[in-house]
Amino acid sequence: MKKQWRILTESRNYKEGKFLNLEYTPMMTEGTSMSKMLVEYFRPPVTAVPASELPSVRTDLKALRSDKPVIVWFGHSSYLIHCRGVNILVDPVLSGHASPLRTMVKAFPGSNVYQAEDMPAIDYMIITHNHYDHLDKKTIKKLRPQTKAYYTSLGVGRDIAGCSVDDQHITEMDWWETEQLSPEISLTATPARHFSGRGLKRGGSLWSSFVLRIYGYTIFIGGDSGYGAHFREIGEKQGPVDIAILECGQYNEAWKHIHMMPEETVQAAFDLKAKMLLPVHWAKFKLALHPWNEPIERVTKAAVAQHMPIATPMIGQPVTVGEQPVITPWWNY
Repeated sequence: MKKQWRILTESRNYKEGKFLNLEYTPMMTEGTSMSKMLVEYFRPPVTAVPASELPSVRTDLKALRSDKPVIVWFGHSSYLIHCRGVNILVDPVLSGHASPLRTMVKAFPGSNVYQAEDMPAIDYMIITHNHYDHLDKKTIKKLRPQTKAYYTSLGVGRDIAGCSVDDQHITEMDWWETEQLSPEISLTATPARHFSGRGLKRGGSLWSSFVLRIYGYTIFIGGDSGYGAHFREIGEKQGPVDIAILECGQYNEAWKHIHMMPEETVQAAFDLKAKMLLPVHWAKFKLALHPWNEPIERVTKAAVAQHMPIATPMIGQPVTVGEQPVITPWWNY
């Protein structure tokens, strides 16, 4: 039986024919020159990509066993959350590129060491929004036989269904809605300050962060977001959180409203009442002009100065929630 998709216009976040942010969020900062930005983008500094292959840790994901949540990051915003036999995969982009063409936005050498074949059976896949660096149709298709259920933002279900996924296994969520995944696991969709679109049209689907409660632990899944008042609201309603997984890279003053600066990432972790910060959205794709390792240097410096515990694992290196964070400057080589 064909699934009846939710009516997008019924969402209070849908106005004027598209989804909107909670606060005024222009795509480009006032005074930004589009022509200058395009010239800079096609003439990036050599430091925008690593000079050599990134190091990584090889973890047998199918053999993970832990009573506490374990997070394994695959570069950028893709990661696996494991706890007590349950596997949750977030925004998997494992095809080697984050664009409709494999020749564009290619993964850094060494950053694509984990493939779909390395993934364990997936109980729940979470897709935060439909941008190419978060929703990779090739990866979703490959993982379809071993994925039981999908949770995503309003309007994104159709993109997932286009990967030969049965509609009935997809659940779309609006901000502040909660789904009980099992007696000990719940998922709440929460606001983010960003946008959506896989072509010229923007705002046709929603973008979200999520709060995952699993066996007594609370994990914040940040997706993409500029800094805003929504972090404090989420912290007040859903916090404290044991770990906040937040973006720290691919920023630029020209689009500061839709992607945080690293120092804002630390402030967002405080707003969320986080006990630990895990910075992501870096070390795999060049989507901005800053040096490839500048995001982690800036966010680590700010976190240490403000006494926010921070985990900085290599790709594939497990992080156990509630234990001493991994802080290794592996990016300095």
